[in-house]
Amino acid sequence: MSGNAHLEVPKPFDTARWQARLDELLAAHHVPGAALAVLADGEIHELASGILHTGTGVGTTTDSVFQIGSVSKGYTAALAVLLADTGKLDLDAPVVDVLPDFAVADAEASRTVTPRQLLNHTSGIEGDHVNDTGRGDDCLARYVESARNVGMTNPPGATMSYSSTGYNVLGRIVEVVTGKTWDEALKELLLDPLGLDRTMTLPEEVLRFRAAMGHMGEPGEDPVPTPLWNMLPRSAGPYGGISATAADVVRFARLFVDGGTAPDGTRVLSSAAVEAMLNREVAMPDEWFLGAHWGLGWGLFEWDGARGFGHDGSTFGQLAYLRAIPEKGLAVALLTNGGSAAPKVYETLCRELTAELAGISMPAFGPPEEPPVVNTAPFTGTYKREGFLMTIADRPFGEDPSGEGVLRLTYEGAEGLAGTFDPLVWNLTPVSDTPSRTVFAGRRNEKDGWIPVVFYALADGSRYVHFGVRATAKSTA
Repeated sequence: MSGNAHLEVPKPFDTARWQARLDELLAAHHVPGAALAVLADGEIHELASGILHTGTGVGTTTDSVFQIGSVSKGYTAALAVLLADTGKLDLDAPVVDVLPDFAVADAEASRTVTPRQLLNHTSGIEGDHVNDTGRGDDCLARYVESARNVGMTNPPGATMSYSSTGYNVLGRIVEVVTGKTWDEALKELLLDPLGLDRTMTLPEEVLRFRAAMGHMGEPGEDPVPTPLWNMLPRSAGPYGGISATAADVVRFARLFVDGGTAPDGTRVLSSAAVEAMLNREVAMPDEWFLGAHWGLGWGLFEWDGARGFGHDGSTFGQLAYLRAIPEKGLAVALLTNGGSAAPKVYETLCRELTAELAGISMPAFGPPEEPPVVNTAPFTGTYKREGFLMTIADRPFGEDPSGEGVLRLTYEGAEGLAGTFDPLVWNLTPVSDTPSRTVFAGRRNEKDGWIPVVFYALADGSRYVHFGVRATAKSTA
């Protein structure tokens, strides 16, 4: 969707105004607590609102630490690209050149997958392999060994499909190349040079600070604390194990805004490495969720002609968002500790902040007032990937009072995850229909925001759905 060319001239950051807006949005959407950091006019502005834990009532402060989930992937990507830039890693040589014992269920992929394909999510390796391999320094080595039976979503290079598994393989590559644990390499190569002293990977480090507790609940309800502070194992570190303050997340993003240098002038990444990470490596089947393209670690978008990068992150009960527009000197990080409507808080704040501080209109996603008529027959059926099953079925118009949608998407656990959560259901409304793809907008209820669901085919004709930045093949049986 096109931007608004008549936005006002960017304004300076008004701390009182944005504090009131943050307070208002958290209350309206039942989000217990959040921290917001914004890079604008060369300065980082920090805000906090709400409470860290509804059971204790401890207030959120700007120095509070949150789990940032998959935003961690940007840090792991930076480590890999840094090693490549210094000649210690070839991004286009097979992974087995560095990890001779690396293997997944597909023999050809085991031989040919490259670090570049892991970075830009085109490896085809199933993305959600979670395995607790202990708290020892060998946890990533054991994780990679355990991935031998992990299957493929698609042939390497055929399409983009988000793979946390691939980022753990990258984490192990970092360990082998540097001779350090991933945690140590992260600290020595990125965190220390950037002065990120409130960014960490281990629970015992988090305990030194005020830490957010995750919360979960249904839309419109006050969420309740999760049973555990963190349900991810240590082996999840490279793809989702970092905790940080919002300001530290923005300081990391600033590295790319400033072309690879720290605020004190220290060069942490070369300008070529920064450019490589922000280069459009692969087009996204779903261009709305995190951007129209993917680079080496970042989702890449373009709003009103201005290019930007970002990433989302989620753990059990915590949601994190990062967006940055280098040419405008703007970066926004919002860290939240729960509430199913946290995405609405992010979307509202990011849209308003980018408009006021950069004069840019952030596009919205949803169906048109008059959705196109599409033939749904090619899309109905089952789509399966490791641990998850999606069923797409026709949904007769007027089946419930909302009368919304022509298809229903049911998402549930399969195999080892069967029965581990209640099936989730989205009603799908057509957005656009072209020979190369058909786009639907889905939501679970009228309180939810719209999410893209994209149906398309690979070069060999096999049908796929892109949902949650993951590609899933249509079952032929």
